[in-house]
Amino acid sequence: MPIVVDIDVMLARRKMAVGTLAELVGITPANLAVLKNGRAKAVRFSTLDALCAALECQPGELLRWEPDSPDAG
Repeated sequence: MPIVVDIDVMLARRKMAVGTLAELVGITPANLAVLKNGRAKAVRFSTLDALCAALECQPGELLRWEPDSPDAG
């Protein structure tokens, strides 16, 4: 999938645990793991807002686009 989620990178930069972030955002650690591992099909703007507030970052620091390579697949 060309959308890459970099929540783990920001967690490391902030030295924050997944459980702490989940609590601050108001979602379960399991749902955060789905998002963090790139398995989510969508993310609500309210969740993205809460993630950015908790991690003190911009949406572009959490999400980036990488085109599929032509030989992938």
